[in-house]
Amino acid sequence: MAGVCPGATGMAHAPAALHLTGCFEPLAPGPRVRSKRKSHVVTCSRAGSSASDDVYLLDYGAGNVRSVRNAVKRLGYNLKEVQNVEDISAASRLIFPGVGAYGQAMDRLKHLGYIDALKEYIQSGKPFLGICLGLQLMFEGSTESGGVEGLGIVSGAVAEFDRRKGLPVPHIGWNSLQERQGSKLLAANKGQRFYFVHSYRATASEQNKDWLLAESHYGEMFISALQKGDTYATQFHPEKSGAAGLTLLKNFFESYTGEEPHPAPVVSQLQQQHVNGTSQGLAKRVIACLDVRANDAGDLVVTKGDQYDVRDKGTAANDVRNLGLPVDLAGRYFIEGADEVTFLNITGFRDFPLGDLPMLEVVRQASEGVFVPLTVGGGIREFTDADGKHWSALEVASEYFRSGADKVSIGGDAVLAAEEYRKTGKKTGSSSIEQISWHYGAQAVVVSIDPRRVYVADPAQCSHHTVKAKQAGPNGEEFCWYQCTVKGGREGRDIDAVELAQAVEALGAGEILLNSIDADGACSGFDLELIRAVSDAVTIPVIASSGAGSPEHFSQVFDSTRASAALAAGIFHRQEVAISDVKDHMAAAGLPTRT
Repeated sequence: MAGVCPGATGMAHAPAALHLTGCFEPLAPGPRVRSKRKSHVVTCSRAGSSASDDVYLLDYGAGNVRSVRNAVKRLGYNLKEVQNVEDISAASRLIFPGVGAYGQAMDRLKHLGYIDALKEYIQSGKPFLGICLGLQLMFEGSTESGGVEGLGIVSGAVAEFDRRKGLPVPHIGWNSLQERQGSKLLAANKGQRFYFVHSYRATASEQNKDWLLAESHYGEMFISALQKGDTYATQFHPEKSGAAGLTLLKNFFESYTGEEPHPAPVVSQLQQQHVNGTSQGLAKRVIACLDVRANDAGDLVVTKGDQYDVRDKGTAANDVRNLGLPVDLAGRYFIEGADEVTFLNITGFRDFPLGDLPMLEVVRQASEGVFVPLTVGGGIREFTDADGKHWSALEVASEYFRSGADKVSIGGDAVLAAEEYRKTGKKTGSSSIEQISWHYGAQAVVVSIDPRRVYVADPAQCSHHTVKAKQAGPNGEEFCWYQCTVKGGREGRDIDAVELAQAVEALGAGEILLNSIDADGACSGFDLELIRAVSDAVTIPVIASSGAGSPEHFSQVFDSTRASAALAAGIFHRQEVAISDVKDHMAAAGLPTRT
């Protein structure tokens, strides 16, 4: 998937340059970002580097290419940005990442005048690496965006995954490769999984078999990597694939220099991490979630509440629970094997999010050392700031993408959009979901649902989707429906979780983050009835959240529902359960796991 950044207006007040270690002074009135870690930043150039070490990045205005920049720099190579057509021709090696919609990307490349230069570069045989949409655009065209012509380098057309096969689309997560030819690019691959996020795919044929490097399986076989000479392309994101992805990038940089590909130093530190996993195919994801807010001292901290109450009643001052610093914890979870990391700014609904410069800085710092997907939520909606300037939801999301986020999570604004859609049955194109999905692709939009149980004695007397409750209600009621809430669970709305999930899927969301106010903090297991009801009602992936207290709870939710991922917070922060324990249990239960 890939798409075009709409050229959103820049920040009115850009943060001053900061070091990455020590304590941070406020960038503006508001919470501070602190980090206890020593700097792990690697310089952008290797010892004795020269122009031959330069890596050119073609950023045509897509989503999060900061992660590619960070990976290149982390591996010790000089990074240069393509500024014009001449830079493409002059490049000695070129990386072309993409995120969003096919038609938007081709239109942007045409507008910049890059089409002919890009085709000439690829056909010259100089080292090239296309990533995600960078692979898809090499084909003759795509059925996406109503049918669009591509670069025409590789025979065949890109089409959407067949939703009739019953699998969630987009294809999101860690999948394995089946290599079809030998390659230095995959020389170190020992069955590792790589991170994919896309709704469209290309398939192998007699006409493109000379390009085929690897395939993967998701209901059907699809092309996951291409190679001809020193021209490569991957459907997956190496910059988001942990140690395996960094090794692949290192091999690309060295594959034509005469050097023998070998793990980079940063990769060597992680080489025992997440190697083979269980079985083949798409793994079930384990996600670490960090609820972030300012404490009473003005510092951004990770906190966790019981049924959304984050105040520690055991302290005289009724302080906000402080479970750690967001950048530090994100780095720890990456090392420990989290498949994704999610930041939720739990007070973001109150204020103008682009005024929260420290939260943007948290994302920037985390993306420099966390090479798995980052999701950011809290206050993703349109705003008018204190100066009277209007900011669209797309502009707000764009700032997070440029800061290093791969996905944004939309909460209360999605509820309002779903209510309007259900009332009129029409898409307006103006909702935050539609705006962001159109420009960045559905895979970039997560909708966070915060429901609570409402018990009913007779389902026939209820207009909402009801389920048989595992536990009876206060008056012995055997059924309940799940009322969606906004404003951090403080306000209930007349729409249930199933109705909301179906509406936001229709509007263009690519994933559901399904919380449960009732199960939150109880550590007694996920709300299986809720998760089953929603995951059975939509065709997009569902992330189970709230209630995990043991490794068994993760295996249980994957065995009992169609959830694609499961998320936890407090048990990881407090080190009551290790991510490795969760994955070991899943693997022992026969679940596909990136261990």
